[in-house]
Amino acid sequence: MKTMIVFVGLVLFCNRCLVADDFTPDRVVTYKTVGDVELKLHVFEPKGHQTSDKAPAIVFFFGGGWAGGDPKQFFQQARSLADDGMVAFSADYRVKSRNKTTPFESVKDAKSAVRWIRSHASELGIDPEKIVASGGSAGGHIAACTGVIQGEEEAGEDLTVSSRPNAMILYNPVLDTTAKGYGLSKVGETRQTDISPCHHVRPGIVPTLLLHGTADTTVPFENAERFARLMDAAGNQCQLEAFKGQNHGFFNSPFFRPKTKDTSVYEQVMQNTRAFLVAQGYLDDSTSSKSKQK
Repeated sequence: MKTMIVFVGLVLFCNRCLVADDFTPDRVVTYKTVGDVELKLHVFEPKGHQTSDKAPAIVFFFGGGWAGGDPKQFFQQARSLADDGMVAFSADYRVKSRNKTTPFESVKDAKSAVRWIRSHASELGIDPEKIVASGGSAGGHIAACTGVIQGEEEAGEDLTVSSRPNAMILYNPVLDTTAKGYGLSKVGETRQTDISPCHHVRPGIVPTLLLHGTADTTVPFENAERFARLMDAAGNQCQLEAFKGQNHGFFNSPFFRPKTKDTSVYEQVMQNTRAFLVAQGYLDDSTSSKSKQK
């Protein structure tokens, strides 16, 4: 009996290891060094990927109110899209709890990440004109800032290389940092609109997919509706997918939230994500369909 218990335990342990290994990055690189802080990109590549390829890329930024968080939040999404043919990155960036920073430094790091990926496109095997910025909550905010906010670049970087992505996919992002949204106390009264995407919409912003829960009590759904409306009025493409009754963080993967029993919402999020990427010409429809059948 004891032997059987040990055997079952080993099987379960090994199964957990296999699940975890499915979402282990292929490699980790440093994209930025600030003082003694090295900021990393966790890289997920398609099977058989070569540096001679020109694959589309996506970089994810974790949530956590610019105060904390973990790049592992997007490991499952990154691996899934890498299996579809993209080179996917899950980025670290400076946050208050670890680095005593503000949202402004987080925005600079996001821009640095996009710039680093583009400047290293040839050795990464990616198309420098097919880079998607993505993220959730505060991570969605800094992803949005790469495509919307002008300035806020890190001093000393090569500004001839653009930090602007070619598309954005945003999961319940912070889009208004005033009292009408989230983060006023963190950006400060005097700079409340400086990195507030809703206040900087203009013509020429890249195509955007916006996914938001209608019951979000952290970042008001109204902010997402307003941003989409402003984008449309400016002649930009912005697709808003409303998730009825869903609260903040609805997009999280079963890997990051292992207690999740109903994975249908996550699966719908990924279905919307893939459909947008197919529509933008970043994924092949047949590849995306195969992934959905897994």
